[in-house]
Order: sequence, then structure tokens, then C-alpha cells
Amino acid sequence: MMNNKIQRVLSFLLIAIFISASSQNLKQLEIGDEAPMTGHQVEDVSGRTLTMAEVAKENGLLVIFTCNTCPWVSKWEDRYNPIANKAESSGIGVITLNPNENIRDRGESMDDMKARAKKMDYNFYYAMDKDHIIADAFGATRTPDVFLFDKNMKLVYKGAIDDNANSAEGVENPYLSNAIDELVAGSAISEPVTKAFGCTIKRTK
Repeated sequence: MMNNKIQRVLSFLLIAIFISASSQNLKQLEIGDEAPMTGHQVEDVSGRTLTMAEVAKENGLLVIFTCNTCPWVSKWEDRYNPIANKAESSGIGVITLNPNENIRDRGESMDDMKARAKKMDYNFYYAMDKDHIIADAFGATRTPDVFLFDKNMKLVYKGAIDDNANSAEGVENPYLSNAIDELVAGSAISEPVTKAFGCTIKRTK
């Protein structure tokens, strides 16, 4: 029995290493890169089919890779609606994408996404990134993972929402909020890259 337990642990570790290695092999978008796959259609929890190009507004686009089952998402989720409100009022379209294809049947299905959006009263698009195609094109590795684009769909900020997942009141550096302010003001983004903390995206390959 002990051997079986050891084998299961080793198998789990090997899978985790494989997923981590696969993520590390992805080429992530760099600041100044143009948003890829803006014409790729995705299905929103409303049942609507849309593209990132359609969601983008006059000042740009905010894309967040997220999901239903990651505890890191739960920690930051109370900031989703406020940041979406700020972005939208600043002329920046907002879409969140769920790339967790490998566990669609374990909390990440469209029905699960609809339930999550309703429970949390999402006021932004929440769409399925089927086969993690867009996440792969962005080089996204985590949930949540943030990408902010300007009016020309050039990347100006990527990384975390802020510096305190555990407490909105304890935030000292609201990275994304600052980036939105600077983008709209036409200023250079003072901190264009931060480290995204979260769960690894559950890819199928």
C-alpha cells in the first residue's frame, strides 16, 4: 500500500513539473507587442459570441485570464468589479477568459462559469478560452494574469492586479489601477511589468 501511495505522489509531482515546464516554454507577450487573436470568437456566459476586437473601446482593452477553482482568484475577486468599472468608465473594454481546459469537468465548465458570474455579480464579459488558444497566444501562465492594451492594441501593462491578494484595504501598490490612470492620461506606465501570482493554467498539452 505504501508503494502505491509513493507512486501516486510521484505521478502527481511529474504532472506538476510537466505543467510548469509547458508554461515556462510559452513565449509571453512583451510590452509594446500587439494583442494577438483579437478576431477570435469566444462564448460569453450570456451566450453571446464575441471577439476581443469587439470588446475593446476607444482607449484600449483589459484582458484577465481567470477561472472558478483557483484560491488566488478568490482572493482578488473582490477587486474585479471595481477595476472593471474603472476601466469601462475610462474608455477601456474588459473581458475575462477562462483557459482551464484540462478541468472543464471539474468546476470550469460553461455552466460553472455562469454560476460563478451570477454568484459574484460580474459586470464584465466572462468567456471561455476553449483549448486555451488565446492564453497560449498571450503566453499567460496563471489565473489571474492581467494584460492591458492601449488604443492601438499594444501591450502597456502585464502582471498582477495589485500587491496584496489577501486584502483590498491593505493594498499599497494598485498596479493595474495606476496603469489605467497613466494610460488614459497619456503618460508612460511607471511599472509596466509585475509578477503574476496565481494558480497555473490547467492546459491539456
